[in-house]
Amino acid sequence: MLLGVDVGGTFTDAVLVGAGPGLHTAKVPSTPDDQSVAVLHAVRLVLGRAGAEPQQVRLFAHGMTVATNALLEGRTARTALIATEGFTDVIELGRQARPDLYELCRSAPAPLVPHELRFAAPERMTHDGPLRALNPDAARSLIEQIAASRPEAIAVALLHSYADPSHERLLADLIAEALPHVPLTLSSELVGTFREYERTATTVLDAALSPLLASYLRRLSEEAGAMGLPQPQVMQSSGGLTSAARAAQHAALTVLSGPAGGVGGATLLAQLSGEPDVLCLDMGGTSCDVCLIEGSQVSETAEREIAGRPLSLPALDIHTVGAGGGSIAWRDSGGALRVGPASAGADPGPACYGRGGLLPTVTDANLLLGRLLEDSPLAGEVELDREAAERAVSTLAAELELDLPACAEGIVRVAESEMLGALRVMTVERGIDPRGFALMPFGGAGPLHAAALADELGVRRILCPRVSGVLCALGLAAAAPRRDVSRTVMLAGDALSSERLAREREALIAEACEALGAGPSRVRVRHELRYRGQSFELPVEEAGAPDPDILREEFARAHELRYGYRDDSAEVELVTVRVSVWGASPALRTGASHSGAAPRGEFRSMVIGAEMLETEVLRGELAPGTRLQGPALCAMPEATLLVAPGWAGEVDAHGTARLRRVEGAP
Repeated sequence: MLLGVDVGGTFTDAVLVGAGPGLHTAKVPSTPDDQSVAVLHAVRLVLGRAGAEPQQVRLFAHGMTVATNALLEGRTARTALIATEGFTDVIELGRQARPDLYELCRSAPAPLVPHELRFAAPERMTHDGPLRALNPDAARSLIEQIAASRPEAIAVALLHSYADPSHERLLADLIAEALPHVPLTLSSELVGTFREYERTATTVLDAALSPLLASYLRRLSEEAGAMGLPQPQVMQSSGGLTSAARAAQHAALTVLSGPAGGVGGATLLAQLSGEPDVLCLDMGGTSCDVCLIEGSQVSETAEREIAGRPLSLPALDIHTVGAGGGSIAWRDSGGALRVGPASAGADPGPACYGRGGLLPTVTDANLLLGRLLEDSPLAGEVELDREAAERAVSTLAAELELDLPACAEGIVRVAESEMLGALRVMTVERGIDPRGFALMPFGGAGPLHAAALADELGVRRILCPRVSGVLCALGLAAAAPRRDVSRTVMLAGDALSSERLAREREALIAEACEALGAGPSRVRVRHELRYRGQSFELPVEEAGAPDPDILREEFARAHELRYGYRDDSAEVELVTVRVSVWGASPALRTGASHSGAAPRGEFRSMVIGAEMLETEVLRGELAPGTRLQGPALCAMPEATLLVAPGWAGEVDAHGTARLRRVEGAP
């Protein structure tokens, strides 16, 4: 059996898939103080529902937010940094770019390594080799100084070590002798590409988070082993699994662990539905994550920021906004209605959860509009308290001088505006027309808002998975092991030849396969190119045998799509080659259980599009073949789907509700 467990800000989800049809799910409140408590609770619950024993589980895949939360909350290890003499302050100098052009006084986050813990290595490496060799005796003296500072972790990021890592490796050997129990991160092993600030900042982030993550994974592995479960495999930001031991050594690989699972599940169901182009919208309790699947490939990036800090590691290209079901609505100083980014979280949660929450949230607003059913518990056996929601929203309505329904509708519209902005960032702002894509909403709250967002974008197809509320956990169970290797090569002109491309490609594939420990089932090669003199690159997928002319043409097309022009007279430079290899994916059966049709004939009044409409209500799992005609509300086991007027469709063999905009509908 395959087990996936995903920890979110509000709920922890588990999915258990066996050899037979159907799957088993569980959803429990997250436990932020110790995520393993909710993880093991969800595991016991889903095993009990399946009537299964822990020994029957052959894969335990885990997505979590331990590293992300620690970074956001500043709970990092006391970290020492070794950098090339004269470059120890690079993590504080950073870049001159500001996140907001006119916010002149906004400061960057404080460096994770204070000045007194930055140590200068007496060496200088160039991209062609050593300019000033590192003397072993001088290195030992430096390590003695570091030992006196009592670090809990050490990061080493020397100039140009991506081209020649010999000095970093010498330091690693000496540190292992002198400080064998202190976790160590080398930039040449973790990042392997140029740009000194980003490489150093990523290395420091990894070293600062790894001790905390190692402690969590050690505790979880011990408790899972005591239950009879296999050792957990951890989801990486790139969307592939790695061992708990490797994740503990390199926590930076897992910063986007949770959202990556949802994209994996969405990719699986998009393939089963025959949809190569999909907009993924994951709306949970705390945030909303948006990702793009184009041509059955998930968009990826190796340059992004987490909490204002650069992360130069392969990651799924996910854009996140603070618009979840638990996002708090509030009045700003100018009197405008705002939603998020603060969230009610798992404790106390939205006011309507009846756990002591007093502030109005998106979930409270949906309940007051009739889009959530007071007499139908949410996943996780959450009973909804309408009176508590009314009290919370009424307070805000009085501040805004609105009546209760108008305030509730305003909360929903503002939240949808935030999500719409995220969808446009991933499409329109990158020269991509969203109208050619299908929208796949998931997370417990995503399907409630899908039709409104699709109408705004001009999208005419919606795919709502049967297990949309726990799709991240399903994606974990379906994930394959993955390893990523990259190298900055800086090739242009005659140096950019087919022979050199093939040599770099084969060397990186061999290195990635060695790290994977097995032959690959799939290989992906990306080339990052730019016009000579530009500061940033665009990725180009490998198509067939390595050919410089094909790469140049594909880069020119990508440049024209992104920036509106191409320059065929300019020299093209290959900056970095990135290789990803996957191991074998587990066999997964996602067919619906055919447990019978949801009962029909029930109608409720609810507000949809500023109108009070009589809406059909379907409760329970939607059986394959079920016809859906808006307006309808489907209260599914883990999520609620709103079929707005003008939308219709049916449920396919995999339990996915496939909706289409009705031609001619207003």
